[in-house]
Amino acid sequence: MIVEEGDYFPKKATEGLTGIHFKYIVVKGLRLSREPKTKQGVFMDKKKWVTELAKIVGVGNVLSAREDLIVYECDGHTIDKAPPDVVVFPTSTQQVVDIVKFAHREKIPFIGRGAGTGLSGGALPLQGGIIIEFCKMNRILEIDYENKRAVVEPGVVNLHLSEALSEQGYYYVPDPSSQASCTIGGNIAENSGGPHTLKYGVTTNHVLGLEVVLPDGEVIQVGGKMEDPLGYDLTGILVGSEGTFGLVTKAMVRIMRKPEAVKTLLGIFDTVDDASSTVSGIIARGIIPGALEMMDNLVIQAVEAATQIGYPLDAGAVLIIELDGFKEGMEELADQIIQVCKENRVREVRVARSEEERAIIWKGRKGAFSAIGRLSPTYYTQDGVIPRTRLPEVLRKIAEISQKYGLRIPNVFHAGDGNLHPLILFDLRDKKQVEKALEAGREILKVCVDVGGSITGEHGIGIEKNNYMPWIFTPEDLEAMRRVKAVFNPDNLLNPGKVFPTSKGCSAEAKFYGKVA
Repeated sequence: MIVEEGDYFPKKATEGLTGIHFKYIVVKGLRLSREPKTKQGVFMDKKKWVTELAKIVGVGNVLSAREDLIVYECDGHTIDKAPPDVVVFPTSTQQVVDIVKFAHREKIPFIGRGAGTGLSGGALPLQGGIIIEFCKMNRILEIDYENKRAVVEPGVVNLHLSEALSEQGYYYVPDPSSQASCTIGGNIAENSGGPHTLKYGVTTNHVLGLEVVLPDGEVIQVGGKMEDPLGYDLTGILVGSEGTFGLVTKAMVRIMRKPEAVKTLLGIFDTVDDASSTVSGIIARGIIPGALEMMDNLVIQAVEAATQIGYPLDAGAVLIIELDGFKEGMEELADQIIQVCKENRVREVRVARSEEERAIIWKGRKGAFSAIGRLSPTYYTQDGVIPRTRLPEVLRKIAEISQKYGLRIPNVFHAGDGNLHPLILFDLRDKKQVEKALEAGREILKVCVDVGGSITGEHGIGIEKNNYMPWIFTPEDLEAMRRVKAVFNPDNLLNPGKVFPTSKGCSAEAKFYGKVA
């Protein structure tokens, strides 16, 4: 068997195998990685990398010590790890250009990174090389209230932008659960969503233009202040490309006025089925809330233990329903929603009477992922999409999968748009539990596909789901996508090994690590 450049196999998948021939591949920890080399095929000493990169960004903005690199060997995806060889911290577009040109000239893999909150392994440097860390490019460069635009650098934290706009009555709409730490650049790479995507859309609906450094160091500008610029929608193709087409160094984003009124309700249900039926009932009435979020009993228990905000521990599910917009008519909509809840046997509906009460309701949802740490030392977050009407059926199947593998699977998700986030609880120190967790995750995503859904709603493909792509795309589809990628990233130096299937099927064991379809 020949293992090509770009192939990725966890360590367990290669144990005991013979007859493997590596082409410029070396084993490093849990990955197979191409050794850095120049065009002439002579290995370049990493010390020379550091020297060259320090000339660009300064000595204090380059990390290469093993203890420093451990921080960057993973993102929010809990299974796989892959340490970089060097981490650099640029502070300007020109520095990014110089770093990329150096990497391109020496044929060194490189990858952009924001806050590392991604959940599909998109920020893992599978072939080692250089991580370009954007946390120091964190300035809000321009706020244009008249045209409802802002220009930001990629390292701006999502929530910080809304905080900067708040005094003037504006905000930035996309609000991932990690908005207090995730960055705009990372949101653009993954086309991130959040609770309010049901009404307002995902990140791509709020990005108007980009400054991007291509993998050869060329800088391009796409989009702009115009609402619908002429020509091809290159902004749309770059948003959600998972950092494989280029590195965003500036973004022009849409900002919005805060709604005139907001009304937040908490529905408490005895069963998940009743809460799910309520979601369908609300949408069937033609009501599109700003947010429609659900948490099941296990999540309720974890959140209540962490926050003590008054969730009933015996509830089967809670539903957060938020209306926003004009004050006129909002009470009537709220009454209709309460009626739908009652039709579906709601135990209680709590209505926030102040901003403080609203914040308390949302505190539970926003803190749900971190609260799950009280239930298990490790959890594996999935991200599937299904038609809303199939919610009860799919949640029952997830419960069956939980029983089958003997692993608890709490659910917290964007119920309004059918974006599920089952959290598979396991112990990373137990190899059998790791295998069970990954196989359970695979089965959950297959259920989503089988009912007419998809394998990701907002977390991206990364390395977690790349070999599931053939479930929803034909070989011709995938080839067309590869051709588009090749236009931007022909040498595959930028974030290699992501999105597309890469495995050559080296071991049956590899399937437990999500790398073989």
